[in-house]
Amino acid sequence: MCGIVGYIGKRPALPILVAGLKRLEYRGYDSFGFFALNDVSHFLLKKVGKISEWEEKILETDFKGNLGIGHTRWATTGEVTEKNAHPHWDCNREIYLVHNGIIENYQELKKDLVREGHCFVSDTDTEVFSHLIEEYLKNQNKLEEAVREALKKIKGNYAIAVVSKRDPGKLVVARLGAPLLIGLSDGEYFIASDPAAMISYTRQVINLDDNEIAVLTPQNHFVLKEKPIERIDWEIKEAQKNGFSHFMLKEIFEEPEVITEAIKGRIDFERGLARLGGLEQASEKLSKIERVIITGCGTARYAGMVGEYMFEEYAKVPTKVEVASEFRYRNPLLDEKTVLLAISQSGETADTLEAIREAKRRGSLTLGLVNRVGSSIARETDAGVYNRAGLEIGVAATKSFVSQLTILALLTVFLGRKREMSLVMGRRILEEINKLPQLAERILKQSDFIKELAEKYSEYRNFIYLGRKYNFPIALEGSLKLKEIAWKIHAEGICGGEIKHGPIALLDEDFPVVCIAPSDSVYEKMRNAIEEVKSRNGKVLAIVTEGNREIKELADDVVYIPKTLEMLTPILSVIPLHLFAAYLGLELGLDIDKPRNLAKSVTVE
Repeated sequence: MCGIVGYIGKRPALPILVAGLKRLEYRGYDSFGFFALNDVSHFLLKKVGKISEWEEKILETDFKGNLGIGHTRWATTGEVTEKNAHPHWDCNREIYLVHNGIIENYQELKKDLVREGHCFVSDTDTEVFSHLIEEYLKNQNKLEEAVREALKKIKGNYAIAVVSKRDPGKLVVARLGAPLLIGLSDGEYFIASDPAAMISYTRQVINLDDNEIAVLTPQNHFVLKEKPIERIDWEIKEAQKNGFSHFMLKEIFEEPEVITEAIKGRIDFERGLARLGGLEQASEKLSKIERVIITGCGTARYAGMVGEYMFEEYAKVPTKVEVASEFRYRNPLLDEKTVLLAISQSGETADTLEAIREAKRRGSLTLGLVNRVGSSIARETDAGVYNRAGLEIGVAATKSFVSQLTILALLTVFLGRKREMSLVMGRRILEEINKLPQLAERILKQSDFIKELAEKYSEYRNFIYLGRKYNFPIALEGSLKLKEIAWKIHAEGICGGEIKHGPIALLDEDFPVVCIAPSDSVYEKMRNAIEEVKSRNGKVLAIVTEGNREIKELADDVVYIPKTLEMLTPILSVIPLHLFAAYLGLELGLDIDKPRNLAKSVTVE
């Protein structure tokens, strides 16, 4: 969703705000704004577009204020216009505020405030916050008390940062359902929606919990309850492109590395076990579960679909994948023998959080598979596993998806060895998992060829992706990446067996089909699907196992992946599809790091 930064301390705030907000543009980039303050003057700028277009002019102002807030927007309520960009202010232009989230009852509150004489200048829900605080500040001496009273009126979720000209030595922040961190340093504080904005300045952070308000001054900070200080493990180099033209390309080429990180220290070859320390506290309960529900949104859900095949085939646990946004609206059957596994890169996905809360209300064990330490999902689930994928700045998930699949494979062994999985099978899966980083590197060596394929296929405007069994979710993921990154093209992921039940009517020489057909238990079925496509003059780009010459005779183009266990093929087959989408987006002249209308973390329903 939107990105927030803030600073109070001894240095000029503007350069810190600009640098931090640039690192948060993946959360939203249709407009931005800054407000900085000192004892005698202020700086205010709101613009439509990207920060980089205005960075030089902002910094040339050399404004000396040591207190400020910034915001990069992903529009929800109100169009993409300068007046709807943040910060927003009150009638007297004394209170300035930035907000990530959504106020569900803003129309009702706005009507009441207008009746009280307040004048609104934007179409956003956020502006209600500023006027509510103004109203309560009439009877309060302290900004934080006015903020507290205003929050009592709000229905929805929020992370906010508030400053006031009447109190230029104070920054007030609060959260409910949207991420917000406080960074601590000597005589200065940073606030942000994401660690990426502050890791250049501090590694010491406090994660605000829901319904908490923090008051920051250069001298100290106050939170309504004592909070533990944590450490950010990401490195500043992860927020840099390191020679790549785009973060997305860098992150795809990091996929072998994230597999290595996901399995490091988690494999016990001798006993054929996966060591997942984050699950040890729930180990006894996991031995007794009778059913697993996996939930997530978008790419995370597709990872869960691969996990469903893994869990049922090898761990012998009945498993179902649920769309997180629909989960609590369909009265799901949950009990103490059911475990809910929530998958989210950010750990802040609003729909997935609500699914967790629903499962907890009904007595189910909840597990999280997230990338960010200290995120809401990490804190609200009973136990879990971290991706260790590092910072992912490209809006479209790539390396985090590969990491999720790798951990789901480890989790399969973890659960399977508690049931019927033999020592021999446990060892075999783990040995094959251990080979994956080297196999992934071999695929990336074909990047120049895949780039040529993207150039060749860039003239087409419709694609179908086909896969079966373990690679059906990869067909969905491949088509989603193409839609996200090369958004001028429509793509659809379909189960290979379903092509003849309707979608085949679409096929002709102008409608390419990407077929994922490794040498596995459904290879013959996929070969038949390819023949059906070719018989309708369709063009076929096939992903097949090394050594397969048969498909090369059928398909127009072939990309090879190394041989591995069937359950692990998705980890390899998705890599060329990620590259294909990235290169095709570049060929169309699109910004593959920041696709239109998308944001990295969706923290509102």
